[in-house]
Amino acid sequence: MLQNIRDNSQGWIAKTIIGLIIMLLALTGVETLFSSAQNAQEVARVNGEPVAQSELQQAINAQRAQLMQQLGAGFDPTLLRDELLRGSVLNGIIDRLLLLQATRNFGFAYSQAALDQVILDTPEFQIDGQFAASRFDQIIGQMGYTRMQFRQLLEQEMLIGQLRAGLMATAFSTDQQVEAFARLERQTRDFGFWTLPVAQQSVSVTDEEIKDYYTKHAAQFRSSEQVIVDYVALEKEAFFDQVTVDEAKVKALYEQKIANLSEQRRAAHILIEATTGEAEAKAKLEQIRTRLSQGEDFAALAKEFSEDLGSSAEGGDLGFVGKGVFDPAFEQAVYALKEGEISEPVKSRFGWHLIKLLGVKAAEIPSFDTLKPELVRELKTEQVEQRFVDATKQLETAAYESLDLKGPAQELGLSIQTTAAFGREGIGEGVTANPQFIQTAFSDGVLNEKLNSALIELDPETVVVMHLKQHLKADQLPLEQVKDQIAQKLKTEKAAEQVRQEGEAILTKLRSGELQDPPAVTTAATQVQAPEAVQPESAPVPEATPVVATAPAEDSTAVVAQASEQKTETAAEVTEAAEAVVADEAKSDEPSPVVASATGEEAKPQSVWQVLEAAGRVQEGVDPAVMQVVFRLPKPTSDRPIYGHVVLSSGDFVIVRLDGVAEPDTKSLTQEQRQEYKRVLASRIGQQDFAAYMNLLRSTAEIKRF
Repeated sequence: MLQNIRDNSQGWIAKTIIGLIIMLLALTGVETLFSSAQNAQEVARVNGEPVAQSELQQAINAQRAQLMQQLGAGFDPTLLRDELLRGSVLNGIIDRLLLLQATRNFGFAYSQAALDQVILDTPEFQIDGQFAASRFDQIIGQMGYTRMQFRQLLEQEMLIGQLRAGLMATAFSTDQQVEAFARLERQTRDFGFWTLPVAQQSVSVTDEEIKDYYTKHAAQFRSSEQVIVDYVALEKEAFFDQVTVDEAKVKALYEQKIANLSEQRRAAHILIEATTGEAEAKAKLEQIRTRLSQGEDFAALAKEFSEDLGSSAEGGDLGFVGKGVFDPAFEQAVYALKEGEISEPVKSRFGWHLIKLLGVKAAEIPSFDTLKPELVRELKTEQVEQRFVDATKQLETAAYESLDLKGPAQELGLSIQTTAAFGREGIGEGVTANPQFIQTAFSDGVLNEKLNSALIELDPETVVVMHLKQHLKADQLPLEQVKDQIAQKLKTEKAAEQVRQEGEAILTKLRSGELQDPPAVTTAATQVQAPEAVQPESAPVPEATPVVATAPAEDSTAVVAQASEQKTETAAEVTEAAEAVVADEAKSDEPSPVVASATGEEAKPQSVWQVLEAAGRVQEGVDPAVMQVVFRLPKPTSDRPIYGHVVLSSGDFVIVRLDGVAEPDTKSLTQEQRQEYKRVLASRIGQQDFAAYMNLLRSTAEIKRF
């Protein structure tokens, strides 16, 4: 089984590393997951392995940053308090640790060569399609990682991804399951829905109700603890304008650079890791060499035998690379080959290789003027580095010896800057979003003892020192300040309750037959359905768009782009049609449909049924929650429809009327369609398998939370 897992875990690599980069960029600053081991305060233990408070706090900060980015600049970050996020974030850390422990128990490994290839192939680390070490260092430096630290974390993510993808990829489905799944997915239903909008409810709240709510929920209306700090920043970049270089040295460096420019070589390889012994690995390569000598294709054999997961699928192709990237022994062999030649077995720290040289690209010599800015900066860098180090030590000493920042600022010619008020969750961008800056601002020395902070390294080129300017303690917000907020909340709750009561009263009358259905509007609508998007939540659509009857879908496996090519009436045209029906009724002698409210008073006429025929599970213009109710209702067993309801997140009360269910003919499915259903079903089963495995790990683990 473990071999099957390994064999089925290749397509997830790119997603894993991109997700890792995005996650780490939310944690800009020098404090990393690796520093957590230095914190003795534990928040949990998982099978004896500790989870440190610093690791939890950093993960909370990352989760908050990601949520704020998703929710937009207008979202109030104070709503994402630590205590609100702590439980779910800690559970995520525990789950990750359980998976890492599982990979160790199974003996999973990810070779260094494979890690190298993942990094080389990552577009974010490339310039003009080629890996650039400077770009790589820049990005991981922004995350606060060294190369070794990043590789360690990447290896962990690769192992977890290997386990997850392998477990999910081993899932399968039977023909009977696929048949049943296809019938359910292609099933269509005729239904109508009738919305009682909460927005139309007229409600009011009294001052006494507002005051009573404020008293009972006083803890909800407290300001968060905040600070305002002064700080001085020392930036390495500022020193580049303070040093000069001799033109002759620039030209000499240019000559040195172009002399060292080397051609790039494109190599492919077959790697056999020496896990089972040197002799056995070398013997296996000799067998492969024999097959090559008999005319077999190198790329085909690489796909069959190479244990480098990063390149085997590409026939072992490593692309064009210059010197200084590969293992020295590997590189020496590459540069000793002529184009088309295959090496003898080569030993590196990763195992044994057969290498084939696929191509050679001559070095391009840039002009002096093109390289001059880069060369000048390189020559200045050594001087700048020393000046920056000296100034950093000077700032550290001056801050330690001073009561505030005036002395250090004057001594180094720096300006004192002041932040806006910020809490423990941070705000915006810049220093007040940096985890280490925030943590230092709320440290005992800065907050309570009113001392200058120690030196804070925001990134490899910027250090700051801070001093508390103002401490805004958490306090009870006055009623007047939150009165409107409470009033709006109470109105929303009252309106939702009122519409719920009216909706349930109408629903009871519909089920008993006491209330007749209002007239319906039937015209064309667009159905969007695909096996990949059968979950209603995956199709965000506008709630207010009037939806009417649709013709049966010819092919439920059609993609959204195909469905969008069908001619449909616009929302405005459908709205006009609905309004025309209401207007015609107003002109006629027959009264408009009127229902009784829950209080016995006559309610205002409601809008007509929105009717759909032969609707699939994903329907444009219908709230996904409505579609869930439609497909959960039992089939009508007589001429009478089945009724249900749902309360939307907006508070609107929606009554659903199921008129009929049409079972599809799956005999006409093509082999391609059956394979697609089989793939989707296997994917879902795989997700369930992984969730079950995760539950097993949790249930059998010894987990202590402190």
